[in-house]
Amino acid sequence: MAAVCIVLLLINAFSQIDRILPFILAEKIKADLELTDTEMGLLTGLAFAVCYALLSLPLARAADRGSPRLVLVSCVLIWSIMTTLGGFAASFMFLALTRFGVAFGEAGAVPAGHALIVHKIGPERRGLAIGLFAMGIPLGTMVGFAAGGAIADVFGWRVVLIGAGAIGILIGLLTILVSGPTPPLPTSASRNESFLRTLDLLSSPAFRSLFTGTIFLGFAGAPFYAFSIPFLIRTHGFTATEVGVSFGMLQGLMGIIGTLGGGRWFDFAVRSGTGKVLGPPAILFLIASVTTTAALFAPTGWMAIALFVPGMLSFSFMLPWGFGAAHLIAGPGRQAQATSLVMIGSGLLGPALGPLIVGIVSDAASAADISNGLGLGLLIVPLSTVLAGITLLIANQRVGAFLRQP
Repeated sequence: MAAVCIVLLLINAFSQIDRILPFILAEKIKADLELTDTEMGLLTGLAFAVCYALLSLPLARAADRGSPRLVLVSCVLIWSIMTTLGGFAASFMFLALTRFGVAFGEAGAVPAGHALIVHKIGPERRGLAIGLFAMGIPLGTMVGFAAGGAIADVFGWRVVLIGAGAIGILIGLLTILVSGPTPPLPTSASRNESFLRTLDLLSSPAFRSLFTGTIFLGFAGAPFYAFSIPFLIRTHGFTATEVGVSFGMLQGLMGIIGTLGGGRWFDFAVRSGTGKVLGPPAILFLIASVTTTAALFAPTGWMAIALFVPGMLSFSFMLPWGFGAAHLIAGPGRQAQATSLVMIGSGLLGPALGPLIVGIVSDAASAADISNGLGLGLLIVPLSTVLAGITLLIANQRVGAFLRQP
């Protein structure tokens, strides 16, 4: 178990690094390629959203029905190569195409990783395993923000993308050696169902309410990570290195606490037999909505970063709860597809429209000489966070009722 969890942790970490690097590099990319905030919103959101919508479910189904290892390794190599190519971009269009490629690979990585966990780890420890896997996201965020900002200040943004992609290729090759063959799961009817039957999960009130909550999370999380760094740089005068280290280190710390603590707490909630496995993250989101609003109008930069911390914790804390609850509802043989639907919920509309809305509001405020335009646009984050918290409280009741059924 240990070796598999370690390599999955590395995969998820570099998936997140390659995904968030344009966030910490945004100001340098914008200046070098002469882009607007609206174009940056399209670059960081739409590319991922389209690929998640088109490819996540087919790749998840391939992982459920075939070899999770093959799907996982292929995805790692694809996104790493495309990240490397992004370092050679000389135009918005070329860079956007490379981000489509990164999204292609990442669309299948998490479902395939969860399928590998299901194949190799017993149900009594899967919450912790999912938490360890999810810990790669905050660790990747920490390294991406801290190292990416520092290296970019010295060597430029292109070197950062090329280097990150090269390391990802090595990790993909390591995965082949470490993961080993995946033992087959017991045959179930779900493994032979038609592709469209996967969408029947959305007919369940329990899964549908969880899915709705993830949509609101997409509108909160995508703009938060796309524009928090530019907000702190423009509004409070941080350098990319300063904000990358401070923001990235805190995100990493909160992510470790959130994913590991959330995974253990989720396992405890499942063993309790109540079936209520979404209440704690819902409450945390309601708290984070208040502190994030205060952060956008804080008088000092360090106060703003401190007030962002509950939001950082809430996003990572939700990961094992959200995916774990989806797996419980879906049942054996459909866990990767359940993961894919959760990713589509959080990765389609929110990332496609959220950063774009923030960019449009920011550009409009700048044109009208309104101060803190980026902060005004970022108000979509606490609004979406409170809606996610309310929706997940409803989902908590429905999932509990579903799981208590004989």
